Amino acid sequence: MIDDEMMEYIGILAKLELSEEEKEQAKADMQKMLNYIDQLNELDTSNVEPMSHIFPIANVFREDVVTNGDDREAMLANAPKQKNGQYQVAKTV
Repeated sequence: MIDDEMMEYIGILAKLELSEEEKEQAKADMQKMLNYIDQLNELDTSNVEPMSHIFPIANVFREDVVTNGDDREAMLANAPKQKNGQYQVAKTV
């Protein structure tokens, strides 16, 4: 049951300033939500297996196969400068 003290606390947490009329309406709405959720406790879920998703989804992995390889000569062909098979860049300090 939601009482006035609980509504004050919720208002503080939510940083809301509600009028008395708004507090009463919010209290009634929250109580309706809690009553609706309590209906779930009436369901028999003893034969239902816990699951993380409603659909049977599993990760599908593929083999990581290199198709184009390491063609160092082709990559370095576009470099303005190269040294010892690597890109050569200006020294930065």
